[in-house]
Amino acid sequence: MSHAKSREVVLAITVTADLVRGLDAMRDAWRQDPHSVPRGLTCSESKEGHFAIVAAESVFTVIPGACVIKGIGAVELPGSEPVFEPGASSKTLLLRDTPEGWRFSVKYVPPIVRERNTR
Repeated sequence: MSHAKSREVVLAITVTADLVRGLDAMRDAWRQDPHSVPRGLTCSESKEGHFAIVAAESVFTVIPGACVIKGIGAVELPGSEPVFEPGASSKTLLLRDTPEGWRFSVKYVPPIVRERNTR
């Protein structure tokens, strides 16, 4: 039996002015002092200037219709489908500034389902 690797799912989100301000403030704070970023958030920037934030499971909460990220604000999630599979582990939220705008995705390890012999 093989174990499924982690999965990444792109989220359809509503980008608000407050969210963009929070993301820009996080980028500015990280550039000025990388140690000012709250524990559980990791920031990086590629050579091309693409900024990325990775939020560990300890700094965000998913509630119906939104995801609240410590130090940044709330991300509105349209729709009612769950962001993670029930029982998923190693959850992270990825926020990337791309030329097309901010891209949000979640990465997680799906639950292991063991099938027992029933003979």
